[in-house]
Amino acid sequence: MRTYSKLWIAAVAACLVTLVLAALFLHQSFRLTALSDVIQCLLLLSGTISLIPHAVRSRGRLRLFWMLIATGIAFWFCYQLFWTYYEVWLRTDVPDLCAADMILFLHIVPLMGALALRPHAPQDEYSATLRRLDFALMMIWWMYLYVLIVIPWQYVVANVTAYNDNLNSLYLIEKLAFLSALALAWRSSKGGWRTFYASLFGASITYAASSHIANWALNRHSYYSGSLYDIPLAVSMAWITVIGLWTREPEPQAAVRSASTFHGVWLARLGMIAAFSLPLFAAWALLDGTIPPPIRWFRIVLTLAMALLMGILVFVRQRLLDRELGRLLADSRESFTNLKRLQAQITESEKLASIGQLVGGAAHELNNPIAAMLGYSDLLLSTPLNPEQHELAEKIGQHVRRTKSLVASLLSFAKQGPAAMAPVDLNTVLRTAVKLAQPQWQALKIEVQTELQPNLPVVLGDSNQLLQVCVQILNSALHAADQRSGRILTIAAQHKDGLAIINISDTSSAVSPAEKEEEREEDQTLSGLGLSACQGILQQHHGRIFWERDRKAGTTIRIELPVIPGEPEKSTGAGAPAIWQPQPSA
Repeated sequence: MRTYSKLWIAAVAACLVTLVLAALFLHQSFRLTALSDVIQCLLLLSGTISLIPHAVRSRGRLRLFWMLIATGIAFWFCYQLFWTYYEVWLRTDVPDLCAADMILFLHIVPLMGALALRPHAPQDEYSATLRRLDFALMMIWWMYLYVLIVIPWQYVVANVTAYNDNLNSLYLIEKLAFLSALALAWRSSKGGWRTFYASLFGASITYAASSHIANWALNRHSYYSGSLYDIPLAVSMAWITVIGLWTREPEPQAAVRSASTFHGVWLARLGMIAAFSLPLFAAWALLDGTIPPPIRWFRIVLTLAMALLMGILVFVRQRLLDRELGRLLADSRESFTNLKRLQAQITESEKLASIGQLVGGAAHELNNPIAAMLGYSDLLLSTPLNPEQHELAEKIGQHVRRTKSLVASLLSFAKQGPAAMAPVDLNTVLRTAVKLAQPQWQALKIEVQTELQPNLPVVLGDSNQLLQVCVQILNSALHAADQRSGRILTIAAQHKDGLAIINISDTSSAVSPAEKEEEREEDQTLSGLGLSACQGILQQHHGRIFWERDRKAGTTIRIELPVIPGEPEKSTGAGAPAIWQPQPSA
C-alpha cells in the first residue's frame, strides 16, 4: 500500500477514535451533535472520493460498476449532508416527514445495479442492451414501491406514524434484498473480488444492524446524534474508505460462461416478475379498506401509470429480444454451414491421405519397369539404326523420361509435408532448373531463352521444393513445346506489386491442323498430377499458379510468390539448392 493510502486510512481512524471519545465523555449537546454530523459527512465524502479513481482507471462494464458504487455512496453522503444542514446549520431537528428520506432509500438502488453487472465474471453472450433494460425495470420498480407505500403518508394524507412504519419496513426489505445479492456475489467470486465482496458485505451488514438499532433507540427516545448508537454507523462509513483504498482487482477472473448466462436469464425473469406484480398492488389498493380513499385512488392511478411505463419497456425489450434471437439464428445457421464445410474438408483430406498412400505405393512399383525401359531405350539408341528407327527410339526415351518425371511428381505429391522456410533467390532457382533440364531441351532441340530481372527480391520458402516446382513445370512446358513447330521456350522473372512473377512461355508458332490431335495430350500434361503437386507446394508458400493456351501466342504458365517485405535484394547465391551454385545463364 502506498504512503498516501496509509496516511488516508490513519486520518479515517483518527476520526473514528474522536467520535468514540466524544460519545463516551461528552453529554448530549449541540457541540456533540455538530462533531458527530461533521465527522460522518467527512467519512462518507472520504469513501466516495476513494472509489472515484477506480472508475477513472477502469473501462467498459468495470467502469460502470465503480461509477454505480460511487453514486450509491454519494447519495448516502448527500443525505448525511442534508441531516447536518438541519442539525448544525439550522440548529433544529430533522422533520418527521423528511423529503430527503427518498435519497437515503434510493442510495441502495445503484449498489444493487452494480451487483447486477457482475464485474467479477466475464461478459457472457447475454445482450448488454437487454441487461440494461432488465436493470431499468428493476430500478423503476423499487422507486415505484417507495412512491406507492411511503409517499402517500407524506403528501396525500400526512401521518407520521404510518410514514415511519412504512418507510422502515420497506427500507428493511430493500437492505435484505441487497445483502442477499451481495452474499450471492461473494459466494460466486474468487481472488481479489471475493475479498472485495466480503468487505462490502461486512460494511453493509454493519450499517443495516446499526440502522435497526438506531431506530429501536429512537422509538425508546434514547437516541441522539453523537451517542454510542452512532458508532457502528460510523464504522460502516469508514469501512467504505478502506475498501476503496485496498481493492486492486483490475479485470474479471475466468468463470463458467453458462453460469454467467444463467444469471442474465434470472435477471430478465426478475424484471418480468416486477412487471407482473403491478396488478397485485392495484388489487391490494382496491381491497384494503383501512386506508383513506385519497391514498387508495393515488395508488391506483400510480399503478396504472407505472403499468403503462413498464409495458413500454417490456415492449421495447421484446423487440430487442426478437432482433437478438434473429441474429443468433443467423449465427447458428452460419456456424452450421461452416461445420458442414469443415466436415467436407475433413472428408476430402482423408480421401487425399488415402490417395496419397495408394499413389506412393503405385509409384514405387512403377519405378522398376520405368528404369528398365529407360535402360533398354538408351541401349537401343547405342545400336546401329536407320534414321527412322533412331527417331522412334528417341521418342521412346523421351516419353519414358517424361513418365519417370510424372512418377517422381506422384511420390512428391504423396510425401508432401511442411516446408523449411528460408530466404530464397528465385533467379538462382530458375538457373538451376534450366541447368537440370538442359539434357532434355538439348535432345529435343528446343531453344530456351531466359529473361531474369536483376536484383529480384528474395521470397520466403523451401529452395528444394521451389526447384522441384520449376523443374516439373519446365519439363511440362518442354513437352508441350515439342508438340509445336518453332520450338522456343522463354523463362522470365520480374518483381511487381510485392510479388515475384515467373512466366514460362511457349512462343512457338501456331498449332498446325496436323498437330491439333495432340492438344488433348498437352492439356493433360499441364493439368495432371505433376501440376497438382506443384499447386500443393505453392499453396504452402502462399503462392499461385495460372496457365493459359492461345492458338496464336502459344502456352504461358505464370507463377506468383510473395516477396519478403524490406528484405535486401539479391542476385547471386542466396537460397540456392545444394546441388548447384550460380553459373552464367545458358
